[in-house]
Amino acid sequence: MKKLNIILSTTFIIAFYLSSMVLLSCKEKEPEIIDKPIVDKPTFKEPVNPPIAPTMGFFLNEWQAKTYVAPAYTETVITTTAPTTIITVDASNVLTKIPLTIFGHNANNWMTRMYNEPIFIKHLTNLKPNIIRWPAGSGSDCHFWNCNQDQPPADAPTRLKKADGTYQTSGLYTYGKTANSWQGTLDDYYSVLQQTKSQGIITVNYGYARYGTSANPVATAAHLAADWVRYDNGRTKYWEVGNECYADWEWGYRIDTDANKDGQPELLTGGLYAKHFVVFADSMKKAAAEIGKTIYIGAVVQESATSSWQPTITKTWNSTMIPGTNNVPDFYIGHNYITPYNENSTASTVLNSALTVPTTMMNFMKNEITANGGTLKPIAFTEWNMWAKDSKQQVSNTSGTFAVIIQGEALKNNFGLSARWDLYNGWDSGNDHGLFSTGDAAEGVAKWTPRPSFYYMYYFQKCIGDRMVGSTSTGTDLVRAYASTYTSGQGNITLVNTSGAAQTIQVKFTNFHLGTRFYWYSLEGSNDNGDFSRKVLVNGSGPTGVAGGPSDYATLKAKSALTVNGIRVTLQPWSAVFLLVDKL
Repeated sequence: MKKLNIILSTTFIIAFYLSSMVLLSCKEKEPEIIDKPIVDKPTFKEPVNPPIAPTMGFFLNEWQAKTYVAPAYTETVITTTAPTTIITVDASNVLTKIPLTIFGHNANNWMTRMYNEPIFIKHLTNLKPNIIRWPAGSGSDCHFWNCNQDQPPADAPTRLKKADGTYQTSGLYTYGKTANSWQGTLDDYYSVLQQTKSQGIITVNYGYARYGTSANPVATAAHLAADWVRYDNGRTKYWEVGNECYADWEWGYRIDTDANKDGQPELLTGGLYAKHFVVFADSMKKAAAEIGKTIYIGAVVQESATSSWQPTITKTWNSTMIPGTNNVPDFYIGHNYITPYNENSTASTVLNSALTVPTTMMNFMKNEITANGGTLKPIAFTEWNMWAKDSKQQVSNTSGTFAVIIQGEALKNNFGLSARWDLYNGWDSGNDHGLFSTGDAAEGVAKWTPRPSFYYMYYFQKCIGDRMVGSTSTGTDLVRAYASTYTSGQGNITLVNTSGAAQTIQVKFTNFHLGTRFYWYSLEGSNDNGDFSRKVLVNGSGPTGVAGGPSDYATLKAKSALTVNGIRVTLQPWSAVFLLVDKL
């Protein structure tokens, strides 16, 4: 029995020893399992807002975090076509906050009374332009905001000198208190701003400082502008002194020296405009201070490298104007009609111009400002559109993709404000910049019918977030991407096809908590008028007539699919896709 007990004890000790070794072995390996890094887990970078670009400046003062709303949708099977391009969005690479002022438009004083046009007001409210310019264009330099119809100031001449030295004697001026039903009054304009929850940017009459016949026309014109500031009473923050004053088509560029009483030269120069600008700014700022309001006043810059055919005054405008203002302007102003002048441009030319000109323009303006002793300040792109004509380019689906590119490039290049020319114009066989139809019989659609550009700009504004972020692409360079995020964490990417062939795009996100679902609106032309279709189809839904888009655009459902299978969409020729992505 003793021997048996010894054997059992020995067996127990050995078993206990082996068990202990196993446990000890497990404890020794446990830290190795816990501490071992997971090598395939990506490093997540949090987004950081960059410093505000000086060319945006105070235009970002009213920046707002945008509320993300997942749209109603129709479940859709994504394409299985192999992608021609892979675009990767880096949600941590914030390029800029997105100012509300980038989506602006120009109104004008021949587009009816506006405020009492319910169809127009409905569409404009949906569009959310945020900024509407007035009275806009060259008409600004012959506009008297406080005068009744055909009752200009006593010192306004009865003829104005044109660029060629001849005179115009009729139809010289427009009036803020017009009695014409086809023109809007100043108060009509203010009503449109109020109804559409927009702000204004007002262009005061600089030309009057040149052609006015009083003893001191500069002071008289500056006083008129200051009185407008008082009447406005803080409704408008942004003001421009003159339109394209460097150009010979502008009233005031050339004056009748026999009628002038303060010794001004016949031809305007940048240096003379600068002296006058300082007088305007002083009067207008004093008026704003009297009523306890803050305003910002912009000066006109020649925005592009000049050509040999242009007059010397245009060529020397910046080099004399910028130092002459001594940094008094709060911002600088540029206009550009992007495509080759009066050319029957192809769709490719139209879109490639949109891709390159805003960058060239911004670089040129910045260089001109600093090279001529100025301080870099906010830059406003207060008129843009295209010169392309004679194939209905301006009223086409391709004009819509053009519009998205201009707004996207304006953001990428840090413009503080951009405003499309214009809301309403004239049919002219399709050479019409208007965003809405005038109802001309030759056009074949009802008045206030939105043109294709409206739909592209509506969905761009609807889907874009509040911060633009960077993206990279591999594959073809025929698709341009504009990516953004919402403060709440969701994502957006707008894809524009600049080619006449379909493109399939795969979208990937980094530094982003990808959700389970994405949504998209696909906009494309129809089979009329070649590359310049007058129709736009939104997710396959189009107009009932010969032009325009779907009447139910504001309630039309997005397409949607789960992200687990990847984010992949196909863009038809000259088209765009506006895509939203949920967060986890």
